[in-house]
Amino acid sequence: MSISTPAGGGSRPTAASTDKKSPAGKKSPAGAKPAAAKGGAKSASATKKSPGTKGASAGRSDTTRPAGGKGSGPRKPIKPVKVTQERAWGPIALFVAVGVLALGIIGYGGWAAYKGSQPFEERADDIAGIVNYRKSDPEMVKQGDHRQGPINYEVVPPPAGPHNGTWQNCMGDVYDAPIASEHAVHSLEHGAVWVTYRSDLPKDQVAKLAEKVEGNEFMLMSPVDNLDKAISLQAWGYQLKVDNADDGRIDEFIKTMRVNAGVEQGATCSGGITATGTTPRELGGM
Repeated sequence: MSISTPAGGGSRPTAASTDKKSPAGKKSPAGAKPAAAKGGAKSASATKKSPGTKGASAGRSDTTRPAGGKGSGPRKPIKPVKVTQERAWGPIALFVAVGVLALGIIGYGGWAAYKGSQPFEERADDIAGIVNYRKSDPEMVKQGDHRQGPINYEVVPPPAGPHNGTWQNCMGDVYDAPIASEHAVHSLEHGAVWVTYRSDLPKDQVAKLAEKVEGNEFMLMSPVDNLDKAISLQAWGYQLKVDNADDGRIDEFIKTMRVNAGVEQGATCSGGITATGTTPRELGGM
């Protein structure tokens, strides 16, 4: 049986031949989705579950958020928290203390050097309570007036004035009884410092004075009756009276006056009278 071809060319297969050759020609059940759509759904599902997608999401920068989301835009950097460390005051205080001590030592050294360079007369004027008879009574301090026998001194103990031709030994001698002022004043003329004390001065105070005198050249010490102060120090033309042996002016007086106040430069303190007693005597009567 022959089949005629419609005008316009080309043969058109019949429904029967189509159904026979291609299984795809089978009708799909009603409501079934096209294969492509079904495949697309599976693909989307696969994409959703894919670990790669999860990884990509995890790799998103922490400083950005998805567009359109709440608070979108660059995230503000977090300011670092400042940790306040407590200062180590111990080493700082030690450093400051050492610095102050060093400055004090340097300052004292400079002050001592300056004081040492001053004439002893200027240093003597700085000692509180000192009496300078060189200024107040120039007649008293005239040197070289040697006399024999007892001399009546207006100032007790005498810091200068006429005196015996023989001096009292002043090589750090500590006399435990009164001595003749006439001999002691001659020792002052040589540059000695004469430390005197009242007889009722406590023994411990006497011992402190003796430590300053004993063994030191151009120094002598003895008790004197009728003192108006417990202790009196004499150098040629100078006098200082204090109440106790702990007074710091004693050391200052000795340091300033010893040798310096002497008006017979080069004179010795050895070879003098070593006897006690208030009656002056000549060298031959030692």
